Amino acid sequence: MSREQRGPNEKLGAVLALAGISNAGLARRVNDLGAQRGLTLRYDKTSVARWVSKGMVPQGAAPHLIAAAIGQKLGRPVPLQEIGLADADPAPEVGLAFPRDVGAAVRSATELYRLDLAGRRAGSGGIWQSLAGSFAVSAYATPASRWLITPADASVARAANTAEGADSGESSSAPLKVGHSDVQKLREAAEDARRWDSKYGGGDWRSSMVPECLRVEAAPLLLGSYSDEVGRALFGASAELTRLAGWMAFDTGQQEAAQRYYIQALRLARAAADVPLGGYVLASMSLQATYRGFGDEGVDLAQAALERNRGLATARTMSFFRLVEARAHARAGDAQAAGASLKAAEGWLERARDGDNDPSWLGFYSYDRFAADAAECYRDLKAPRQVRRFTEQALSRPTEEYVRSHGLRLVVSAVAELESGNLDAACEQGVRAVEVAGRISSARTTEYVKDLLHRLEPYGDEPRVVELRERARPLLMAPA
Repeated sequence: MSREQRGPNEKLGAVLALAGISNAGLARRVNDLGAQRGLTLRYDKTSVARWVSKGMVPQGAAPHLIAAAIGQKLGRPVPLQEIGLADADPAPEVGLAFPRDVGAAVRSATELYRLDLAGRRAGSGGIWQSLAGSFAVSAYATPASRWLITPADASVARAANTAEGADSGESSSAPLKVGHSDVQKLREAAEDARRWDSKYGGGDWRSSMVPECLRVEAAPLLLGSYSDEVGRALFGASAELTRLAGWMAFDTGQQEAAQRYYIQALRLARAAADVPLGGYVLASMSLQATYRGFGDEGVDLAQAALERNRGLATARTMSFFRLVEARAHARAGDAQAAGASLKAAEGWLERARDGDNDPSWLGFYSYDRFAADAAECYRDLKAPRQVRRFTEQALSRPTEEYVRSHGLRLVVSAVAELESGNLDAACEQGVRAVEVAGRISSARTTEYVKDLLHRLEPYGDEPRVVELRERARPLLMAPA
């Protein structure tokens, strides 16, 4: 359904011309984006002509999908105002702001928490509301630069009032007085979520409770009253949980939601004055950008994490940041820079000691993780011997705690065997990877398996390849 504006939508027509998208092309892009989100749309060139020439405003998710489709072509976010659809259903910009003011930062984060990962406002039975804007790596530019300029707020003490709580949508009659015990509960929730995510993937139902924890537990605390000391700790714990929500969304293929969570996590880390945690969020942004094919931007984000942490972060933390930088250089095709970053990462790791005051969120990182990522770097650089060497080291550690990582490493190993001409070994590792992938809920792991099967297509009639494809069929047919 649509409703009519007054006269033609000249803004939409102008932006379509700027992007070089035809009416039929826009309709096709909008339908495809809708299908990715479980929506069945049947727009055609006539529909688009009505939007432009008669000013018709499509209902539901369509305006946000139009903005996302045009944004993909232009390579930047496109707000509804720019295409003359500002009076459509609200909310596509939620979570993309990186406010300078702490109070505004609280409002920005808690507004995002009130939207679940599917983009539907919590507690609402209404139409699908948008986190539908396409992932745009350019949305990270302002958060990264503002964090680099000012990595900590001067003060975060807060005296809330009842009216403020009512405006936020919370039902409490009086604002909470937040103490260290409240913060500790959030930290424990983050630790539990990290463990479940590593073992079962971002789509496991236990992991999916993180957004609910942010909405029900973290938001009322952030909107409460607290001293500067308690507030710093609260912002830090909330930043950890928010980054986790982003990581889980990333792992399940919800890139738009992940991007919004990451931006808010970085802003909360700044309020916490926790520079290493801010670096960790930037490293997560870098990995997402790299995974999406934006290697150069991934390098920038990783280097932003490194720059502010010189002399502050532990050796193990610096090693991880250099490793993330290497991943981005490798995706960008710069073998020399990737090799230098890997060498630096290994050097920092050799300096790390058990007695170092490493942050709790870095508990996953040891030499086997370094080896696993080094293998992926050399996979991107098409150096199968190096891939095999590092993969063997990565697979040497027991995997009960890090099941998803084990599955990813098996796929990388299979690719290395295939590129070395060892088809049987590649299929053997592939079968093991499919077995692991079937035990977890991770769209990222499934994508790795799909990539392996694609690489095996030239050998499609080989019995081992046929067997692997059949074993993978239930995984590939499972709903996302």
